[in-house]
Amino acid sequence: MNKDLTVGEPKKVLWQFCLPLFGSIIFQQLYNIADSLVAGKLVGENALAAVGNSYEITLIFIAFAFGCNIGCSVIVSEFFGAKDYAKMKTAIYTSMIASGATCLILMLIGIIGCGELLTLIHTPSEIFSDSKLYLDIYVWGLPFVFFYNIATGIFSALGDSRTPFIFLAISSTANVAVDILFVTAFNMGVAGVAWATFICQGASCVISIIVVWKRLKKMPSEGKPVLFSVRILRKFAKVAIPSTLQQSFVSFGNIIIQSVINGFGSGVIAGYSAAVKLNNLVITSFTTLANGISNYTAQNIGAKKYDRIKSGFRAGLSMVWTLAFPISLLYFFGGRYLLGLFLNDPAGADTVMKAATTGLSMVSGKQETAGIAMATGIAFLRILSPFYFVIPAKLVADGVLRGSSKMGQFMAATFTDLLLRVVGAITLSKTSLGATGIWCAWPVGWTVATVMSALFYRKLIMDLEIRRN
Repeated sequence: MNKDLTVGEPKKVLWQFCLPLFGSIIFQQLYNIADSLVAGKLVGENALAAVGNSYEITLIFIAFAFGCNIGCSVIVSEFFGAKDYAKMKTAIYTSMIASGATCLILMLIGIIGCGELLTLIHTPSEIFSDSKLYLDIYVWGLPFVFFYNIATGIFSALGDSRTPFIFLAISSTANVAVDILFVTAFNMGVAGVAWATFICQGASCVISIIVVWKRLKKMPSEGKPVLFSVRILRKFAKVAIPSTLQQSFVSFGNIIIQSVINGFGSGVIAGYSAAVKLNNLVITSFTTLANGISNYTAQNIGAKKYDRIKSGFRAGLSMVWTLAFPISLLYFFGGRYLLGLFLNDPAGADTVMKAATTGLSMVSGKQETAGIAMATGIAFLRILSPFYFVIPAKLVADGVLRGSSKMGQFMAATFTDLLLRVVGAITLSKTSLGATGIWCAWPVGWTVATVMSALFYRKLIMDLEIRRN
């Protein structure tokens, strides 16, 4: 149900609101993890590499959906916090119309240009056709991705994090079952993985929109809400466009990094595909919690309760660091077992570990592909997991900045992180570190960007204190 985030002890309010969000993103990521798990274990390493290779391109589309989600969520939160339900409904309708138009344009681009993008990132010939097939099916499901994101943005803006959690828990579990059914019973290969996601996301989207519509009808408003507002569209775009650009540039940066990784062969691609899914599960979880802090911040700004912002930030830090500690230990010491969910772990995996960390020049042959993949994934997780204490601080600060519509500062820190990771990946991969050099670029970008976001947050708090006084 709807929840007012402007009242109650901030720490308790955020824990109650954000924990279902955390559960939701776990199940959301299960869609992608299920695809990779089924592809890697039931089809083969090349299928896993194809899904992982395609995933970097799908992140471009997801970036636009995410931007629409944030734009809608922030402005709806403000109107909900101010108890202006008529404008809140207009904001929802306007966001849906703008998101639908954006989705249509992206579908046309995807239908025409996905093959060229796969060529541009030097996709190996042995996985090209499967990558293209996966993307073609994914593009036709974009309306489900967009409108589901809008629905979850609305739920979050209304302080309801439990409803999307329930939807995702059911649909993600169903996705695993349908993945396995299509691949094992119908022998559909990568196409089965893609169609399973299409069907389950579609069902989740339709149900979510129906519930949103029923929820809105029960909320009182003076007069009939306006269907579309140019002024609200500008307000929506002020948040949505920077968020989309940020995510898009991150996706393009990841595509550049993927093109560097592709130069090391299908074994490294498969290992990276598995490890990056685990990494994205963590980062996306922290990002979703930060989005909850954006809703908290926007509602309190709408209610002019500026003093609660600082308390919310501290509570958010406590929350993400509490979660980061066990995850970091699990990934560092137990990464091999987690990667085993996606990859076969041959006896030769240990013998190729040294080669994997020095460019893999000592390893060749089809029989060693799985060993290379495992060694690559372990190296990736061991380098990144200690820094899971750093990146959450940036994301929480970014959540406050987004909720305050301070998008310029948010983008500056994020682009710095991206630039350092891309340049570092290209440069270090050409050294004796080989593929391992790519992973080493991540912590550098994260650390510098975290310092920037912290400084921007401090400036925001000073401005809010001046406004309050």
